[in-house]
Amino acid sequence: MSEKQMTAVVCHGPQDYRVQTIARPVAGPNELVIAIAACGICASDRKCWSGAGMFWSQPWVKAPVVAGHEFFGYVEDIGEGAAEHFGVAKGDTVIAEQIVPCGKCRYCQSGKYWMCEKHDIFGFQREVADGGMAEFMRIPSNARVHKIPADMPLEDAAIIEPLACAIHTVNRGDIQLDDVVVIAGAGPLGLMMTQVAHLKTPKKLIVIDPAHERLALAKTFGADVVIDPTATDAVAEVKALTEGYGCDVYIEATGVPVGVTQGLEMIRKLGRFVEFSVFGKETSADWSIIGDRKELDLRGAHLGPYTYPVAIDLLARKLVTSQGIVTDHFDLNDWDEALKVSERPEAVKVLLRPNFQRAAE
Repeated sequence: MSEKQMTAVVCHGPQDYRVQTIARPVAGPNELVIAIAACGICASDRKCWSGAGMFWSQPWVKAPVVAGHEFFGYVEDIGEGAAEHFGVAKGDTVIAEQIVPCGKCRYCQSGKYWMCEKHDIFGFQREVADGGMAEFMRIPSNARVHKIPADMPLEDAAIIEPLACAIHTVNRGDIQLDDVVVIAGAGPLGLMMTQVAHLKTPKKLIVIDPAHERLALAKTFGADVVIDPTATDAVAEVKALTEGYGCDVYIEATGVPVGVTQGLEMIRKLGRFVEFSVFGKETSADWSIIGDRKELDLRGAHLGPYTYPVAIDLLARKLVTSQGIVTDHFDLNDWDEALKVSERPEAVKVLLRPNFQRAAE
């Protein structure tokens, strides 16, 4: 009997992603195969496609590999022992965290699995497992799987991965009730961070972005002040709102160098600077600001450790929403168009969905 086939978006190298027919994965012991419901296009996917050095100079990406790490789906095939191993049944709606931890390094052994030394991420290294831009996907035994309520809207379920990252980032800011918080960048992650930061009830929540459509969304998600840095001196405005001191917490989610340098100017002495973005190139800054001038608490934020259940709960309780964030749906075969649309400021989050056009007809 010939092996079953499926459609997938396969990364072969920079600017070389191809829609192909490949073998459908098979579930081994303690493994699952899920039918993909949707997979989002992330800014890191665009940067990987464009050839950004952090992905290809190492090389971190091991092509060919099916792209995509913002996925969820339905349990289709269950390998021997996998039902008990993951606590799932056929037909369950599930998501796997984007990292597949090795379980053996010092970080995994100490519970800090998101910093795993081997650091395999779905959609970038085929030796572990292909990503979610496909009709089906294999979930290996060492993946971290979470069940999603069956009645959760597709668009909400599709943002669980980035929302988990947003929650971790906001938590790293340690926001207090009397803090003035700035979120720089109102892309999909920045807008989710805005919703989560609003739940922390800071004294004032400020969002900075040049796209007016996204600033309008940020206002609906709880931002007290929105700033277009191309029309207003953002540093001066934030200082005017804080008696000249600057913000208490600055979350960098722009992915461009000015987001860093702006933040170092804007934040007060002894403030907390949280860096989330994936940059396409190196960024330079005056490090004397961090130490000698302001003694800043500089914190990184990576992935969504221990926050997937929180993300699922917030969505289930309608405290966070995908409305206004998920803007476009495309069939897998329309990858090229979906990629272009995802770069537009009015398109916040673009989803790839297997057989979407046929299902919509």
